[in-house]
Amino acid sequence: MTVFIKDYQVDTKADQVTFVDITKEVKETIHLSGVQNGICIVSTSHTTCSVFFEEFTHDRDENGTEFLLLDMDECLQKIVPNHDRADRYRYPGEEHYCEIESWPDLEKWLPGGDRSNLWNADAHIKASIIGSSESLVVRKNELSVGITGYVYFVDFDRTRERTRKYTVTIIGE
Repeated sequence: MTVFIKDYQVDTKADQVTFVDITKEVKETIHLSGVQNGICIVSTSHTTCSVFFEEFTHDRDENGTEFLLLDMDECLQKIVPNHDRADRYRYPGEEHYCEIESWPDLEKWLPGGDRSNLWNADAHIKASIIGSSESLVVRKNELSVGITGYVYFVDFDRTRERTRKYTVTIIGE
């Protein structure tokens, strides 16, 4: 049995949910692995990020985000509203703020001391709903999905730009 693991990075945007089509990278990793039949697991360790499988829909908004992904975000906002004010969620509480404020690289987390940079409870909840990984079938060294089946990475945290990571693991023979 072969286990092949490859890590990737994506840059996310501030002030918007960032969706990234990672299908090409997943397919390339399967080919690199040499695995003919098995499973492909795509995962992220970030608590405000998710990996999911969905249809590619071709239509995009002015920011380049596909319509179905925009619809998904709007639906999630109905059940988990954006964290746009301090009293919307209990998180982060005073103890969390104090802990972050004791860190040596405070400017990274709270630029200018602005506590609203930690208002991302919604992102944590949305990521928990969608999940941090997706398992897919590998058949004949190919990702076994339909013609419009794509794999996406999403960062629901809108507080700041950053570099995020995901891992593609191929297991099989």
